[in-house]
Order: sequence, then C-alpha cells, then structure tokens
Amino acid sequence: MNEFLLLPFFLIIIAGSLYAGLARDPYVKIIAISITGGAIMPLIIMRGYLDVASALAVIIPLSTVFLLQLFKKGVV
Repeated sequence: MNEFLLLPFFLIIIAGSLYAGLARDPYVKIIAISITGGAIMPLIIMRGYLDVASALAVIIPLSTVFLLQLFKKGVV
C-alpha cells in the first residue's frame, strides 16, 4: 500500500520544487515551498519518524506565516 503512495508524493515534491525555483513572486515561492513540505510529511511518517513529523507540523505553518508577514512589510 505504501509503495503506491510514493510516486504521487515524489511528483508533488518535484513539481513544488520546480515551481518554487521558477516563480518570481515571493508569495508564490513560499506557497510552493509549503506544498513541498506538505508532500514530504507523509514520507517522513511512513519511515516512522513521528517526532520529526510532529515538529515539522508546527514549524512549517509558523514559518510560512512569519515569512508572508515579512514579505508584506517589505523586509525581505
């Protein structure tokens, strides 16, 4: 069962990474990186690293919100 899920997650990771690399708008880059992080989470869980997955579940959304606020203020 898990082997069938690997290909879609890898495709989402590659598509999100390429989109983040090619995008010019910083908002679009952050959203593409968040999508990539969301596709990495099930792969981490499949390997059994639930502590890392729980830490990333907190870090990824918080860093996205903070970076979007910095982009809005024009700091970055």
